[in-house]
Amino acid sequence: MSSTLALASVTAVLKHVLENGLAKAGVTSEIGADTAVSAMSPDRITAGTDEKAQLNLFLYLVTANTSLRPGLGGTARPLALDLHYLLSAYGAQDFQAEILLGHALQLLHGTPVLDRERIRRTISSLSHGTKARVVPPTLAALAASDVADRVERIEITPAFLPGDEMSKLWSAMQAKYRPSAAYRVSAVMIDGGAGA
Repeated sequence: MSSTLALASVTAVLKHVLENGLAKAGVTSEIGADTAVSAMSPDRITAGTDEKAQLNLFLYLVTANTSLRPGLGGTARPLALDLHYLLSAYGAQDFQAEILLGHALQLLHGTPVLDRERIRRTISSLSHGTKARVVPPTLAALAASDVADRVERIEITPAFLPGDEMSKLWSAMQAKYRPSAAYRVSAVMIDGGAGA
């Protein structure tokens, strides 16, 4: 078991929620193109005439969760973290990005909490291959994740960034601005020490 996979595990679960939600909503027919969900830095996404209709979920900041303070004592306590994501929409055609972002906002608003069992099921399905599907090494590694055993639930909360903060964020990433929303996901636990 490894809590060091917590950040990747939570990102993979959120990406899965978005992918499945878009598929169930039939978004492909609404925008007239295939859709995708990625989880990478926005500067790595193709923009311009070759831009694909897609959502991107980017973990841009990790902060300490101050509401879960460690107790006193000499033992190493789990590190409680909040994960801050930027959810951006892309599309080469008129309104594709807006339609995708609208669906994503609705999906995350309708899924404000991921409980332990949903996290466990999702990680299991993503990290194990089948006869028809070979799992990439990064997803296969998530099989060792114990993030579902460390939390009862993970909360997904919109984090409304003022325009100047959003502008600074996109400038720092050196990427072309796309319609975006920010989210805070809490709390994720990582072991308190190397020997834990």
